[in-house]
Amino acid sequence: MTYAQVLTFDKAKFQMGDNPEWKNTDFDDSSWNTLKTTMKWGEQGPTKTNTYGWYRFKFILPQAMLDNSDLKQTINIYLGKIDDADEAFFNGVRIGGTGSLPDSPQGYKEAFDVEREYSISAKHKAVKWGQENVIAVRVYNGGGDGGMYFRAPKLNVPNKVDGLKITFGETRVKGKDVCKIQFKNIFNFAQKGTLQINMVNPETRKVLSKQQRKLSLKPNGQSAIAVFYNPHNYVRIQCVYTDAKSKKSITRHYAPKYILTPIAPATPRINSAAVMGVRPGSPVIFRIPASGDRPMKFSVKNLPAGLSVNAENGVISGSLKERGEYKLTLVAENNKGKDEKDFSIHVGHQIALTPPMGWNSWNCWGTSVSQEKVMASAKALIDRGLADYGYNYINVDDAWEAEKRNADGTIAVNEKFPNMKGLGDWLHDNGLRFGIYSSPGDLTCGHYLGSLDHEEQDAKTYNKWGVDYLKYDWCGYSRKFDADGDLSVAAYVRPYLKMQEYLRAQPRDIFYSLCQYGMADVWKWGHAVDANSWRTTGDITDTWQSLYYIGFVRQAELYPYAGPGHWNDPDMLVVGKVGWGPKLHDTRLTPDEQYTHISLWTLLAANMLMGGDLSQMDDFTFGLLCNNEVNAINQDALGKQAKRDVLDGDIQIWQRPLADGCHAIGIFNVGSEDARVDLSKYFDQLGIRQLQSVRDLWQQKDLSTTDTNYFVPTHGVKYIKVKY
Repeated sequence: MTYAQVLTFDKAKFQMGDNPEWKNTDFDDSSWNTLKTTMKWGEQGPTKTNTYGWYRFKFILPQAMLDNSDLKQTINIYLGKIDDADEAFFNGVRIGGTGSLPDSPQGYKEAFDVEREYSISAKHKAVKWGQENVIAVRVYNGGGDGGMYFRAPKLNVPNKVDGLKITFGETRVKGKDVCKIQFKNIFNFAQKGTLQINMVNPETRKVLSKQQRKLSLKPNGQSAIAVFYNPHNYVRIQCVYTDAKSKKSITRHYAPKYILTPIAPATPRINSAAVMGVRPGSPVIFRIPASGDRPMKFSVKNLPAGLSVNAENGVISGSLKERGEYKLTLVAENNKGKDEKDFSIHVGHQIALTPPMGWNSWNCWGTSVSQEKVMASAKALIDRGLADYGYNYINVDDAWEAEKRNADGTIAVNEKFPNMKGLGDWLHDNGLRFGIYSSPGDLTCGHYLGSLDHEEQDAKTYNKWGVDYLKYDWCGYSRKFDADGDLSVAAYVRPYLKMQEYLRAQPRDIFYSLCQYGMADVWKWGHAVDANSWRTTGDITDTWQSLYYIGFVRQAELYPYAGPGHWNDPDMLVVGKVGWGPKLHDTRLTPDEQYTHISLWTLLAANMLMGGDLSQMDDFTFGLLCNNEVNAINQDALGKQAKRDVLDGDIQIWQRPLADGCHAIGIFNVGSEDARVDLSKYFDQLGIRQLQSVRDLWQQKDLSTTDTNYFVPTHGVKYIKVKY
């Protein structure tokens, strides 16, 4: 919300532990640590799980905030999100809680993805106008980093206009794209005023259209306005509501989705990486990714003995026993034309020569995942055309396990997954790879069975099911780790080294993905356990704060540790429909933030695992994920991660060398205002003497080598490929 007067708390006093005295105003917290409120406590030092922590905010509550309000009724307190459960106090008075704490009658229940909004009467006897007040927040962390995060906490005294909720959405009406603006009066008195709605070109600042109208809403009433726009044009919509009596106003901005990726041609276009790795004798599963009109016929020149290709779906299968490099030519034909691409299979000790591309169930289904939903997602991956751009992993995250193991100790599945081997076989028949999830602990994050003391059995079971990818999540192992009391790096390595031994003993390649949130600088020892990727941070959420911290802050110094076979993993893609369970929503990232997200992940040579509901994917999200020139940067055979070469205020420039001698450059604006950036200003820092060519990767068009002055929107990117 936007208010005339707001108190913002970007920092707080913090103490690990639990004491009811800590809610009181007279408690002395001067010896406590100071933490940022937009980052979880585990990202700032304290890493304990299954424990309590307290935040305290001391502040003077200005009398003017009450005087300037035309309502003078309520103090609203916004606390962002809290991982996992909390209760909040204002000067010792409990004002609310979210989730359920372990000592409550109903027991512990997490609510890590819920924004906290509490209130107290402006006339409550505990409120001290013009004096010092204290907000105390008691937090329980059941796993992961824990604590406050998302947006900075705020306190305000609302005006009448703040009862008008303005939301934006996108739909299609009679074949045209529409931005639907909805107005809802949440107060128990009428709203009456005027609306001013402008559509603006952000780069030129030209007003493309404007309209003014009156708005009158009964208590709890609502209405809507439709604004037509072209999704291939970049626009922003500004909506201003002004109260007829007080003349106070609120302003909301919205950027509709806009598509930069050109429509793929009807002729065949092969969108694969140039190389893949496989161990001798391991099954080869590779679906030739090719866009273009169907039906399409596939073939392979110089196909070695031991491999075959399905001419209808382009699936290459079989095995190669002899080490070496096998050079092939992939061929795709339809009635519009033909495309060929050179492709190499390296048979040796190393797999994952380029980062994995695919889909993971967690960000979409959470613990509600089922075999039926996984198969539906795999079918959508194929039918929607994502498989035509190289997305080939279908990874089942947590919640597939039964409550107890089989009598012989082997892992059992729950009723949601009636046939794991059948699922794996079906995926392989369609040229897709099968991923699964476990933990080195006795339980997983979702409190399902882990692999502790059953590592060898589980690895053998994965082989029988045809598993190609294992995400191995620290989560449940924290209890054993804490009990052992060994804080050495070796203690962090031990559980992953143990599973690695049994995975590599299997007669198939299993991509080994470490998920332990970057503890003990995993990027420095991940190679030693033969991991193919390792998470570098806690979980990502679909917010700018999370994207900025994980992508820009935490990855900047990690480029020396990534390369073919071993990749830094900043977590999954949060685009499309996400929700971590049965209730899904459009990602909260703006369109510009989504372009930044994909651009940065491809520069980082990061795992490209989608987490959204593929069946609900719109054209904008498809364009984000299926731009062949952008994806080619991620899959570049040189395997070098980008380095941040320029840090100039809100402007960051990341550069990645490529196998063809060119460089991919991302010019990012992480600030809150639009910017113009002249790349030539930074030529020395980038090692550029003279540009020979410049290619806009998102729009797939050549640009001038002399005019390098680019518009970069707030939280946006200019993504180019250059030769110099």
